[in-house]
Amino acid sequence: MTIKSFFSFRENKFFWLNIIGMIVVICLLIYGILLGLDKYTQHGISVEVPDLKNMSVAEAGSLLKNSGLSYAVVDSDYVKTISPGKILDQNPGRGLRVKKGRIVYLTINSLSIPLHTVPDVADNSSLRQAQAKLTAAGFKLTDEEYVAGEKEWVYGVKYNGRTLNVGEKVPVGATLTLLVGNGSKEILNDSLSEEELEDVFVPTTSEDAVVDDSWF
Repeated sequence: MTIKSFFSFRENKFFWLNIIGMIVVICLLIYGILLGLDKYTQHGISVEVPDLKNMSVAEAGSLLKNSGLSYAVVDSDYVKTISPGKILDQNPGRGLRVKKGRIVYLTINSLSIPLHTVPDVADNSSLRQAQAKLTAAGFKLTDEEYVAGEKEWVYGVKYNGRTLNVGEKVPVGATLTLLVGNGSKEILNDSLSEEELEDVFVPTTSEDAVVDDSWF
């Protein structure tokens, strides 16, 4: 067989057989690779994400494990009406189909009541202003406690019977009491004991006055 006859497409049968053989081999290789990728990536195999809201983390973990999924707690929030530690949100959401081994990210209700800074209303706010600021911050208010001072002016904030300092934090939604001026700058007599009244008593008549002989 001459070189000329080997490269003749019409006369060389081996050339076409080789071409066909290479095409078949390439097709088989491509098919095998795609099949292997499908098995490796579990293409077409998915599970439905269950509804985890209001479950404990332990309950959710057991359910996800049975479904071939895993979880991670990534955030927390505080909802007063929901028990601490319960799941508030999930991603992916319930009903979505995902591949096995997928991580479901959870947001849970805080295990402890978070603290919040009390707005600074002492000695710089009227009663209405202080009430608006505190209620807007999520706090509750009791009846005002009146003290000597300018009328309707706030002189302090109490929590559990204790006057708070500026910038102090208390639990979110705590009940506070405002110390408000009653319009009098003098100490009220009914707030003093009998001994204290005797100490501050000033005689108003000559009969009540006692003459000190040492001055003469």
